[in-house]
Amino acid sequence: MNRSEYKDFYDKVGKLNGWDFSKLRTTSEGEQWNFLYEVTQRCNKSNLLLDIGTGGGEALISIADAALLLVGIDHSEGMIQSATENLKKSNKTNIRFLQMEAENITFPEFFFNVVSCRHSEFYATEVSKALANDGLFLTQQVSENDKLNIKQAFGRGQDFGTDEGILKDKYLTELAEAGFTDIQSFEYDATQYFQTYEDLVFFLKYTPVIPNFGQTDHDFEILQKFIESNKTEKGIKTNTKRFMIVARK
Repeated sequence: MNRSEYKDFYDKVGKLNGWDFSKLRTTSEGEQWNFLYEVTQRCNKSNLLLDIGTGGGEALISIADAALLLVGIDHSEGMIQSATENLKKSNKTNIRFLQMEAENITFPEFFFNVVSCRHSEFYATEVSKALANDGLFLTQQVSENDKLNIKQAFGRGQDFGTDEGILKDKYLTELAEAGFTDIQSFEYDATQYFQTYEDLVFFLKYTPVIPNFGQTDHDFEILQKFIESNKTEKGIKTNTKRFMIVARK
């Protein structure tokens, strides 16, 4: 997928389900942190928080009490529509959602105390402009070797064949060049189990892990063989590989 195709894909998902995976039944072993918890632990009640690539807003709404004002932005109109609907249902009054490009953040400079970004593209120079002096930036990203056995089974996939660590190194370099200090990075490779065939199909349909999944019957033949080879008592086994960066301006 090129960048334009990704944007089209995310917009479609936003309109269909708002990127809501709350009904997806999975379990994990070996995760070393919870990103939303890490964000809330670094906020105080007087902070202004910006969330880049906020999707359907479910995550931001769940931590509404962590800051004075929380603002979620996303390039996708469909995602922001879903986020706005979710906000109405939540009765939270200290959250705003806006359609905005991560590469052109148009808030006043140095406006936010904390900026977060989970599984979405960001631009270090734009984050730096939006963040107050001594402010904190946290991001969690999907590593290249995430869901590796699934990508190997299909012979294609998001970042399949790309060397591990390239994205993390790119972001670390860009943050340093943008003037961030005290830059720390963490990573884990956890085991993940999808409880049922339906859970895995839902995941593949609504994520870009296997581009254009399900457009041919052959995909479902591959999937059936994959499940037969990776089914355990705990579920269908794969991996979740993530890295997190915490940087102070």
